[in-house]
Amino acid sequence: MVRKKKKGNNFKLLTLFLFLGTCLGDYGIGVGIGDGGAWVGGGGGGGKQQTNAAYSALQSWKSAITEDPSGVLKTWVGEDVCSYKGIFCSGSSVIAVDLNKANLKGNIVKDLSLLSDLTILHLNSNRFSGPIPVSFRALESLQELDLSNNRFSGSFPQATIYIPNLIYLDLRFNSFTGSVPENLFNKQLDAILLNNNQFTGEIPRNLGYSSASVINLANNKLSGEIPTSFGISGSRLKEVLFLNNQLTGCIPESVGMFSEIEVFDVSFNSLMGHVPDTISCLSEIEVLNFAHNKLSGDLPDLVCSLRNLINLTVAFNFFSGFSSECSRVSSGFDFTGNCIPGVGYQRPRPDCSVIAGGALSCLRIPAQPLTCAAILGSKVTSSP
Repeated sequence: MVRKKKKGNNFKLLTLFLFLGTCLGDYGIGVGIGDGGAWVGGGGGGGKQQTNAAYSALQSWKSAITEDPSGVLKTWVGEDVCSYKGIFCSGSSVIAVDLNKANLKGNIVKDLSLLSDLTILHLNSNRFSGPIPVSFRALESLQELDLSNNRFSGSFPQATIYIPNLIYLDLRFNSFTGSVPENLFNKQLDAILLNNNQFTGEIPRNLGYSSASVINLANNKLSGEIPTSFGISGSRLKEVLFLNNQLTGCIPESVGMFSEIEVFDVSFNSLMGHVPDTISCLSEIEVLNFAHNKLSGDLPDLVCSLRNLINLTVAFNFFSGFSSECSRVSSGFDFTGNCIPGVGYQRPRPDCSVIAGGALSCLRIPAQPLTCAAILGSKVTSSP
C-alpha cells in the first residue's frame, strides 16, 4: 500500500481548475491564487490574447510533435493560446500545461522556457523522447514537473535540478541511465519519484538530508549500501521505496529516526545482517517490507506491536525467530520462507545451515522506549 503524496492548498485549487478546464472542453480558463483565495477568468473564445512568446513557444513545440492520435493539437490554432486544449491561463499568461494521457509522440523543445509564468507541466503517459532542454532551468515559476511514463533516456536531466522553485519531480517509468546526482537531495523538493528507470551506481551519501516527504527509487539498478546518513536528519519523510535494486550491506540504525515515516520498502535486494532494533521506534509506520533479502537473526521484539503497522512482510530471508507478540498476529504479516522453528512454509533446513552475511557485523542500538526518545531527540538538522 503506497499512499499518494498530499499537496498544499494551492495545488488542490490548481487541480480543481484543471479539472474544470477539462470539463469545459476546448475553452481555456484562467486561474489565479493569491492572499484572497482563487479566481477564475475567461481564457477562451474572444478573451485576452497570449503573448507572442507563448504563441511562439507552443507552435514550436507543436511542430516537434509527430503523432497526435487523439487530435489534441487540432485546437492549437491561432494566437489565443488560452483556448488551446491542455493549456491553462491566468489572464493572458500560461500557468499550466496538462497533457496527461494524450499519447503524443515527439520531443520537448527548448522554446518552452519562454513560458515564464508556467507553474505546472504535466506530460505523463505520452511518448515523448529525446533530451530535457537545458533551457528548462529558466522556468523560474515551475513547481510541478511530471514527465513520467514516457520514452526519455540518457543521463539524469540536470536541468531539472536548477529549476529554482521546483518542489515536485516525477521521472518515473522512463529509461534514464547513469548515476543519481548528489545535488538532487540538496534541493528543496517535496517529492522525488525516479522509480522504474535504469539508474545505476550507489545512492548518494546525502540522501538522508533531503527535505522530501516521498522518495521512490524502486525498480532501478542501484547498488552499494543504504547511506548511513539515512534518517540522521530526522526528516519529514513519509514514504521511502528502494525495492528491486541491488543494494547490499546493513539496514542503518538511523532509520529509526524517521518518526513520521509511513511506508518503508527495501524488498528484493541483497541486504544482510539483522534488522536494527531502532525499527521499533517507527511509531507511524503502516507498511514495512523486508522481503526477498538475506536478513537474519531475530526480528526485533517491539516491531509487531507497532500501533499503526498494517502490513509487515519479511518473507524469503533467513530470520531464525521472532517475539511472542509476532506469533499472535494472524493477518497482514508474512513470515514465509525463513528459518523460524515451528512455523509453516519455511526454508528447508539445509538452506538455513549457511546464512549469507550471517557473520556481518551491524551496529546495534537497543530500542527501549527511553532510547527511542533519546534517538528522536538527537536529530541533526544541518546538511553535510
